[in-house]
Amino acid sequence: MSKSTLTEVACQTVLVVGKESTGKSTLISSLAGMPASIANFRGSTVAVERYETDQFVFVDTPGIFRQSDTETTRRALEALEEHETIVLVAQATQLDEDLSELLPMVRGKQGIVVVTYWDKVQPGEAAMEALERLARESGVPFIAVDGRSLQPNQVCQIKDALQASTEFAASHLTSRAGWRIEPKPGILEHRVLGPVLATALLVLPALATIFGANELANVLHPIVETWLEPVVATIQSTWPAWLRILFTNKTDGFSYGLLDMGPFLLVWALPTVMLFSLILGVYKTTGLVERINIALHPYVRHVGLSGRDIVRVMMGFGCNVPAVVSTRACSGCSRGTAIAAIAFGAACSYQLPATLAVLSSVSVRLGHNPAVLSLVYLLYLFLTTLLYLRLTSPRSGRDALNILMTPRRPFMQWPSAGALWREARTTMQQFFWQAMPIFALICVIASLLANAGVLDVMSSAIGPIMAVFNLPADASLPVVLASIRKDGIFLFAGEEGGATPMTAAQTLTAVYLAGVLLPCLVTALTIARETDWQKTALLLVRQAAFAVGFSLVLAWGAWWVL
Repeated sequence: MSKSTLTEVACQTVLVVGKESTGKSTLISSLAGMPASIANFRGSTVAVERYETDQFVFVDTPGIFRQSDTETTRRALEALEEHETIVLVAQATQLDEDLSELLPMVRGKQGIVVVTYWDKVQPGEAAMEALERLARESGVPFIAVDGRSLQPNQVCQIKDALQASTEFAASHLTSRAGWRIEPKPGILEHRVLGPVLATALLVLPALATIFGANELANVLHPIVETWLEPVVATIQSTWPAWLRILFTNKTDGFSYGLLDMGPFLLVWALPTVMLFSLILGVYKTTGLVERINIALHPYVRHVGLSGRDIVRVMMGFGCNVPAVVSTRACSGCSRGTAIAAIAFGAACSYQLPATLAVLSSVSVRLGHNPAVLSLVYLLYLFLTTLLYLRLTSPRSGRDALNILMTPRRPFMQWPSAGALWREARTTMQQFFWQAMPIFALICVIASLLANAGVLDVMSSAIGPIMAVFNLPADASLPVVLASIRKDGIFLFAGEEGGATPMTAAQTLTAVYLAGVLLPCLVTALTIARETDWQKTALLLVRQAAFAVGFSLVLAWGAWWVL
């Protein structure tokens, strides 16, 4: 018998379920004696995870949001059907409401109830007596804890209760805790100052992250390039031709090979992804991100998004792949819109540096302030993304009466180092295990296509079309390449030898068209995997149509401003 089989026999499998933001993952981290693989923020667990100990196999599920129709809720309910021993996690501040929604789902199964956020409840005999009444009527033990600082005796109490678990005997309770504790409103709930502050908190750290990571990449890029020079020289002089094509292929002055682009993906994208994950980790673990979402919800609702979706779109500026995956926690009314926003307007950490570098290069060559052209680009991208979402989002997502998309104000709390590490580690895992393999495959395909001359044929075919956008025919190659890999936008820099030198208005049009015409193949494949090929094809066609229209407006109107 194998070791894994022995583990399955010896260990008791326990499913941990609860609503969003009840502290399930932090609880499992303490019970299992190992870090949870996700952070403790609303809707953060987007898959079912297993944690094995000597006694138990804890199965962590996404937060259940019964008023909505999220993919994460569906996955949690599917897991619930497959397991018999349950840890039902309820939040003390809204205990009656949580029990009313969750107990019907677990009736007849074995388990216990762990009540988190107990530190928010006024301690005393009355509170403990209320838990005892609930425990007697439900038929299972109720254990009250502060999940962020679980004590050793509480860990033992929970494990002992699981080993002697009893059956959930009632789906509805006549007894009630009798309290509901709401967090106090703060400045973010102010009618006027709240949205302004929320926007600043959302945008300013993101901009600081982008520019800070780019400065770091500017320092690291020549260092990595120097390290790779002897390796590339050896490959070019000694390796077979077919391997040279895959690893160090250079066509039309642009590198397509794995060794050419792989290390520089890490140099340019990884710092941005890491910094984004840490900043978002602070926001999520403190509850600040939900306060921001609530402040902005009345405004983003008009374009079909919920306040709960904003953070997912912002994640796209670090890496589109984990951002698209995280939309599993979005309502079915808004998930498609959130994915569309990421694909169209969330310029990832590979696209944005390339775009800003080209705009700065052209501005310097023309004697203009580099910041002006970059700000014009970002403003136009923002406005057209809003218009695109407004025109394509379903009516149900924009309905003010849609309770599926209404966020609730959470408690604020100080972040913990463990939670920040979990957030960063999860994002890194998604970056390396989901984005990188697809990127490597695309490098191989692009190298083969470039070597066979297919990209040249494609660019030649659409070259005459560039005149419609007031662009030279040579602009077609960067547009084609950017549809595969967004770093192809680099070819628009005149010094790099790509497109014919262009005016500021032409450059703005070119980088905008290349950036939004289609999402890169990594993003497109991720969207197809998360939804289906038919929906993805429709999204790509629709995005291309709007991108062409917005680019035409820019092509023939930007010269009035620039």
